[in-house]
Amino acid sequence: MKTDIEIATEAKLYPITRIAEGLGMSEDDIELYGKYKAKLSNEYLKSIEDNKEGKLVLVTAINPTPAGEGKTTTTVGLGCAFGRMGKKAIIALREPSLGPCFGVKGGAAGGGYSQVVPMDEINLHFTGDFHAITSANNLLAAIIDNHIHQGNELGIDTRQIIFKRCLDMNDRALRNTVVGLGNKTDGFVREEHFVITVATEIMAILCLANDLDDLKKRLEKIIVAYTLDGKPVTAKDLNAVGAMAALLKDAVKPNLVQTLEHTPVLIHGGPFANIAHGCNSVIATKTGLKLADYCITEAGFGADLGAEKFLDIKCPMAGLKPDVIVLVATVRALKYNGGVAKEDLKTPDMNALRSGISNLIKHIGNLKQYGVPLVVTLNRFDTDSEEEISFVREKCEELGCEFALSEVFAKGGEGGIELAEKVIFAAENKVSEYRPLYELSESVENKINTVAKKIYGASSVTFSSKAQKELKRIKELGFDGLPVCMAKTQYSLSDDPTKLGAPEGFELTVRDIYVSAGAGFVVALTGDIMTMPGLPKKPAAYSIDVNDEGKITGLF
Repeated sequence: MKTDIEIATEAKLYPITRIAEGLGMSEDDIELYGKYKAKLSNEYLKSIEDNKEGKLVLVTAINPTPAGEGKTTTTVGLGCAFGRMGKKAIIALREPSLGPCFGVKGGAAGGGYSQVVPMDEINLHFTGDFHAITSANNLLAAIIDNHIHQGNELGIDTRQIIFKRCLDMNDRALRNTVVGLGNKTDGFVREEHFVITVATEIMAILCLANDLDDLKKRLEKIIVAYTLDGKPVTAKDLNAVGAMAALLKDAVKPNLVQTLEHTPVLIHGGPFANIAHGCNSVIATKTGLKLADYCITEAGFGADLGAEKFLDIKCPMAGLKPDVIVLVATVRALKYNGGVAKEDLKTPDMNALRSGISNLIKHIGNLKQYGVPLVVTLNRFDTDSEEEISFVREKCEELGCEFALSEVFAKGGEGGIELAEKVIFAAENKVSEYRPLYELSESVENKINTVAKKIYGASSVTFSSKAQKELKRIKELGFDGLPVCMAKTQYSLSDDPTKLGAPEGFELTVRDIYVSAGAGFVVALTGDIMTMPGLPKKPAAYSIDVNDEGKITGLF
């Protein structure tokens, strides 16, 4: 089979103006970024505020493995299947980060014959949103250090600067650095830390803001440091908000592209679900609901991370209510959870499948707690045996779940018809009784315990002495009523990436906690999770090149 980029480069794309016309837009409603990409104008977004809303479909998955699960591919293929069935649907995705593209994970534009295009541009610079976020973040960081250098009028404690610089690239050498070395005019010497752009509070703010005005109000609330007497210092105190908003004024507009089958796609925002809240922007999701009968979106990594944050952070904050949840699994991933090595996953192994299916069962139980109709789909690979497929189907049916086989990678929308039929039936005939997992009025500690026990399967939670101090400060500052954003490994339901399947009775360790006041949540760091990833021994960058005609090769 051809590679993803070969399929993408051979595709016949429609001009983006034609995609926009299919949604009822004129050329005046979009801002072109070349022939195949556009942003929706602020004026157009305001003009559709009173449109009737469609149905919201969330796509999530079991815990990711090195074999890949195909959550984005399934999301794209499902949207294409809706189009083949004559249904008006739109897809809402996150933007890819450069870090994984050149690292190990790959991009985020789908795969095979269920891709969003132009794939190479989307996975690289796209419309510059991530660059704008990086610049706005680092402008604020520069203003902090300049304020200290120019006399520190606000009395910032240089040992309590919590705002970090960022870069949209995996670079382990920047995790812990020292800045200000050299002459007196080079700044105040202090320890500094970098995070990847997708983990920044600026990214979260852009993804959770309702519009530019809301974005500015959220930027004002960012706590960058504390004074010597423990009072918070914000971006507003530093007079940084106006300039930051100027850098973000275009990035806040959602981007319009298309699938290989010309289904419209809104791609906007890109936080990772293991270290951030893992959902595309509220603006894009709400816009999608106003433009189509069905808006299909995804949440990052496994359902214990992305879906939990979509349902406990994004939906309550944005007033969204999902109508259907699609849970993606693969035979290969389930066998991996059953103890099979990556290189042996193509070989049928019923014993490993019987063991590893505990991961799928746990995610099914977790999602049922939210009261939303659930459809399980098995993303089929050509090495899956009929016995393995039948076993997964029967197990899902035993649990009372709708089940559909998906072959969208190889067949595009045609391979997602069975899944689309199940999703449409659930959306039109079943009632969503969506409810968050916890009440915001609960303490931060209780909310963390709830997620750890009801979603991860932990028996208890231990807070380090540092985390305990931060819990006390959070309560004193009046942030106890915010939702919690758990930073945890994506590879396990626990905080230990080596514990596969469905571990139970373990102790979850919270090593640190901090407030993202602008985003509107409290972040809890667990285990050894890093907010600045590193490159693997043989990064994907080694295989990427561009030929004499300007065509990119090796991009998966």
